[in-house]
Formats: sequence, C-alpha cells, structure tokens
Amino acid sequence: MAQSSPTTSRHVAVIGAGAAGLVAARELRREGHSVVVLERGSKIGGVWAYTSQVEPDPLSLDPTRPVVHSSLYKSLRTNIPRECMGFTDFPFATRPHDGSRDPRRHPSHSEVLAYLRDFAKEFDIEEMIRFETEVVRAEQAADEENSGKWRVKSRSSDGVAEEIYDAVVVCNGHYTEPRHAHIAGKKTNNSCPDRLLLHRPF
Repeated sequence: MAQSSPTTSRHVAVIGAGAAGLVAARELRREGHSVVVLERGSKIGGVWAYTSQVEPDPLSLDPTRPVVHSSLYKSLRTNIPRECMGFTDFPFATRPHDGSRDPRRHPSHSEVLAYLRDFAKEFDIEEMIRFETEVVRAEQAADEENSGKWRVKSRSSDGVAEEIYDAVVVCNGHYTEPRHAHIAGKKTNNSCPDRLLLHRPF
C-alpha cells in the first residue's frame, strides 16, 4: 500500500459557526491545520440560533434598518428526522439524562442548537471561534509576498482587522439579506401594504 505524503499545515479561516462551519473547523484541525472561525453572532448555531427579534421593516426597503439574522420562528420543528441531521461519528441522538431536551424524532430548533453546542464542546471547537466578528471582505492577496493566499477583512468591537490566510472556507448560510423580485406595477413606497403579500422575503 502506497504511503500518503505528509499534510502541509495551513492557516485557514472558516466564515460562520453554524453546522457547516463547526464540522469544517473540526475536520481541518483533524488534518493538522491552524483554524480560526469568524462568527458574526454572539453564539454558535447559525440559522439554528433563535432570536425573538423581528425586523421593523418587513419588506426590508429601509437600508438603515437593523438587520435581524434569523429566519426561525418560536415553534419551529425540523422537517426531517434527527437521524438524517447528525454527523456520522456524532449521531443526533436523544439524551434522556437531560430532562430539558426534546426527544421527538422531529425536534424543535432548540434541540438542534443544543446538539450543535454538544458537538462544539465534544471537539473543543469553541476555542477556535471569534464571536461578534463580521467578515466584510475576502479576496486573494495581490502582493507577491502573499501570492496564492487570502486577505480577510473583518469588523468587531475591537475595530477593523485585516489578516492573511492560506485558505478560506465560506460557511455563512444564505438567508440574511432579502432579495425581492421585481414585479411590474409593484410600488416600492408600499402605498398599499395590505395588498402585497410575500411568503418569504428571499
């Protein structure tokens, strides 16, 4: 059997600490890479991190509105069984020793979030995460010294930072900023809000 060549350790940025970002971070570290997870929110979970906040502008027409980064609703349950949602080596099993957990086959969003927290704890992923850090730009570095690398600009309470990474893994989800369809005759000033119904603003 042929031996594989040793892995060259890389410095990798993972954008997002939802399910995809957590498992990407774990696998990259398992392969010997140095990993930094950049998460805009204050906790792990991505789309599964519920908030009761709603946007004050339901049509998202005001560019100065506060953006709420969640598409969950309070009573949401999964539409696929938990057996299909877990990672191969970390099953999404019920945890009967914890009375606050949801044992249903199609559990609530809080059970999914608890599973992701358990996963992060089991594999010490949280130590790699920079919370409340929003990536505002990621591009290939143009200078010769960093040729083939990535320049990542992020914003946090500490200010704006720019860092160089060997690779970037984008796990930021899809459903934050609305994309409204152009409908002939639809007025953007929303003069008749009771006559316009959008199922979902994406």
